[in-house]
Amino acid sequence: MKDFIRIHSADTVAVALKPLAAGETYEVGNRSVTLREDIPQGHKFALDLIPAGQTVIKYGCSIGVAKEDIAPGSWVHIHNVKTGLGELLTYSYEKQDTTLEKTADAYFQGYRRPDGRVGVRNEIWIIPTVGCVNNVAEAIEKQAQSYVGGSVEAVVSFTHPYGCSQMGEDQDNTRQILADFVNHPNAGGVLVLGLGCENSNIEELKKFIGPCGERRVKFLVAQECEDEIREALELIGELADYAGSFRREPIPASELIIGMKCGGSDGLSGITANPAVGRFSDLLISKGGTTILTEVPEMFGAETLLMNRCETEALFEKTVDLINDFKNYFTSHNQTIYENPSPGNKKGGITTLEDKSLGCTQKSGSAAVRGVLKYGETVREKGLNLLSAPGNDLVASTALAASGAQIVLFTTGRGTPFASPVPTVKISTNNGLSRKKENWIDFNCGVMVEDTTLEEMGDRLFDYVLEVASGRKVKAEEQGYHDMAIFKQGVTL
Repeated sequence: MKDFIRIHSADTVAVALKPLAAGETYEVGNRSVTLREDIPQGHKFALDLIPAGQTVIKYGCSIGVAKEDIAPGSWVHIHNVKTGLGELLTYSYEKQDTTLEKTADAYFQGYRRPDGRVGVRNEIWIIPTVGCVNNVAEAIEKQAQSYVGGSVEAVVSFTHPYGCSQMGEDQDNTRQILADFVNHPNAGGVLVLGLGCENSNIEELKKFIGPCGERRVKFLVAQECEDEIREALELIGELADYAGSFRREPIPASELIIGMKCGGSDGLSGITANPAVGRFSDLLISKGGTTILTEVPEMFGAETLLMNRCETEALFEKTVDLINDFKNYFTSHNQTIYENPSPGNKKGGITTLEDKSLGCTQKSGSAAVRGVLKYGETVREKGLNLLSAPGNDLVASTALAASGAQIVLFTTGRGTPFASPVPTVKISTNNGLSRKKENWIDFNCGVMVEDTTLEEMGDRLFDYVLEVASGRKVKAEEQGYHDMAIFKQGVTL
């Protein structure tokens, strides 16, 4: 096992791959560095003198500015480094070659829907139009478990607090996200449960849903029923008959749409799990598949790397808007643009937003950006897509699923039990987390600090995703977890 890594030849810091003790001397390139203090795993130490005011380089890019002179061998973190980010920036398009060679086809066992789309699960979803019927939706879910069996894999309700007392864009966002889930191919059948007097009532929601099969989607207005639970269970029975007619069949990996997200990051996130997801993304795209990268605030400081991979100048302009619109969202609420790394992030070794963003964007691999999506917009272009959504784990993962992702890959250095509306694969960045939280973690990339190469890790992850797409349950699914969170931006009446 290596003791440390210098990620890029231009870096002025190295990262400890295990706890390192003060007084130890290490050879880094053509220099010897003696540690002046203990360096925790995932944290950085200076390779040379970094004068006050000079940029600190990691991943070959600036992750901030030294607040004071930092001597060689010193711990480099929030006490002596500050962000170098400012407000809105002006960008220029410097297109980068992003050609990926096509690779051999791969297949998984999925569900082909009548409209040609593909699901990796065959579930019945209960979608409330408004938070007022959440308890009813949950009661229906509990009483409908008898319909699970055969190819019907689950009956799940997705509760939320919205659908009424919202205005403008918030109201439309709620309707669009709910409509996206009604149309999601992981659902073999859907019950849309309304109250009757809400703003986002069923008739309004139908305008966003569009055409949908009568056998696949059922609607119920609770205020119009004598016993809404009894009538709902009758409809669930009809949906189970329909959904139960589907069977898994061989599907090419080119039909996969995979969301990519990270949370509870640590200093190894950008060295192990995120690059492995990036390798996976390139591999899937090389077979004609699609990936989606989101959490826009965690692109700040690394956005130009994505902008220059845009396939066209029009996509570059969309990416500029993606970044600046989110910065304007922050400033319109009198919030600091660059105050992002959480206490857990900092404890794990992430110093600034640039540090976090450069690690986060490793998940995008090296492919060209072929689509830029608004919040709630569904994927139309195969390849790498960027999606407008915040960094919040539940909100961003919900947004990925709403945009069409059948599976979400979630890398973490701290661990989390949450789920999303689709299978959410928890990928650990370090071995300790994988051992400690076996009930949370599905796939461990911590072995990359030992002797597993990036190529090997990415290939293993690809094979694992095909297993999940073919029906293997992730840990959150085994525990019955399903979460949904809609992005709220405006006024509540």
